[in-house]
Amino acid sequence: MSLRLSTVILPVDRWHEGGRAKWQRAEELGFHAAYTYDHLSWRSFRDGPWFGALPTLTAAATATDRLRLGTLVTSPNFRHPVTLAKELISLDDISGGRVTLGIGAGGNGFDATALGQEAWTPKERADRFGEFVPLLDRLLTEGAVSQKGDFYTAEEARNLPGCVQRPRLPFAVATTGPRGLKLAARHGQAWVTTGDPKLYEEGTPEQSVEALRGQIERLGRACAEADRDVADLDKILLHGFTPDRNRPLESVDAFVDFAGRHQELGFTEIVIHWPIPDSDFSVDEAAFEQIAPEAVAQLG
Repeated sequence: MSLRLSTVILPVDRWHEGGRAKWQRAEELGFHAAYTYDHLSWRSFRDGPWFGALPTLTAAATATDRLRLGTLVTSPNFRHPVTLAKELISLDDISGGRVTLGIGAGGNGFDATALGQEAWTPKERADRFGEFVPLLDRLLTEGAVSQKGDFYTAEEARNLPGCVQRPRLPFAVATTGPRGLKLAARHGQAWVTTGDPKLYEEGTPEQSVEALRGQIERLGRACAEADRDVADLDKILLHGFTPDRNRPLESVDAFVDFAGRHQELGFTEIVIHWPIPDSDFSVDEAAFEQIAPEAVAQLG
């Protein structure tokens, strides 16, 4: 299967001061998709500009024609399935059916306590995620939904006319744990990983490849249990969190080598961060712009 190359554009620019231009340039460069992070703030960017994901994607939908758009990733940390479904149906309509929802269980970042709650434990996050995804699935595929859960309730929630994409827009489920992989197997059209975080500081690229191989094997077992072919799921690697760091973005050759190794594992899409000066995503913009059209042509 051919490898798709996508980018993630962090929402740090005012729309009329560089924001719009990045999304339009992503389309010009031939990226398959452009995603953005769905956070209230994130890591070192907390004290600087940071805009909302869904309004940003709505603006991007009106500024582009072919580029797929999405979140990497939305989580239950500050979202509710009922309101999220209404916004996603609207975004899918405005974009003409170009939206993918990246979705994950969330973490302990700033989003976890911004609404005044205590940060959830890993078990609590998994419990909520296990309820959030199936309910959101129903909300996006059924005209009216009533459901009372332990964490999320919908009472006659109406979502007509539904998504442009049928039966609903695709879910890209970000997970590596056993419960999350079961959700990906049952509800996902794609699976997302950043690799093994334990290897980021002191691991090697070779160890990372083996860890990713193990993740894909576990995904395969979860799919088998769900009576589903693992080949039906796209497999997305969000670059930047493996021991390779930014080295694959130093040249077309370096990226082709990196991407080829991961394509052999079964990945169908790699997502690279749009350059941001003076940050963890600071890379040479000229090299970045070469990678998009040239690397994909070489990988086939």
